[in-house]
Amino acid sequence: MSADYLKMMWRRIDFLRSVLEMGYNFIFSDTDIMWLRDPFRRDPDGDFQIACDTYKYESADLRNMPNGGFTYVKSNNRTIQFYKFGYKVKDYFPRIHDKDVFNKFNPFILEIGLKIRFLDTAYFGGFCQPSKDLDLVVTMHANCCLKLENKIHDIKMVIVDWKRYMGLIAVTNQKNLSNGSWTAPWRCGMKNSKNRRIAPFRSFSVN
Repeated sequence: MSADYLKMMWRRIDFLRSVLEMGYNFIFSDTDIMWLRDPFRRDPDGDFQIACDTYKYESADLRNMPNGGFTYVKSNNRTIQFYKFGYKVKDYFPRIHDKDVFNKFNPFILEIGLKIRFLDTAYFGGFCQPSKDLDLVVTMHANCCLKLENKIHDIKMVIVDWKRYMGLIAVTNQKNLSNGSWTAPWRCGMKNSKNRRIAPFRSFSVN
């Protein structure tokens, strides 16, 4: 990762902290996430809701594998403290990615009582773990992908799949068509990605 990218990343964390301090909730979404349905219809109880690379446990279980490409954060004292702490960590880990930083917050999350919820990939899927039911999917993230051309190729496949699915609904005037599945990912995904596996949230503290 370049120095400019890391500078942008830390500045983004600090900017989002300022948004929370002004009293606004926010959704943050990477540009490679396709919004297929309204995500606001799924609003589980939680201060900080985050998408996953892989989702294997309950929504509050810190063993899930988070991905900061899609987050929904409510403004309150707990989330403001969380983002302040996240920005402070840059002094200790100046050369690592933000999602690696957030993986180190387990004790602090418990200390401040932050209600964190991991979003089920059945609804908020991605190339790491695609949603299997097209009747349920809300977003699709082009994660677990090396090289921009591979990402663009598979995103186009998702768009074609979604148009085909919506076309079938228009013709048949019914849902329950999820027996048709994604053709993507083809060039991306766990089997094609050499990206290291992101660890779940684990212990870290700053004195």
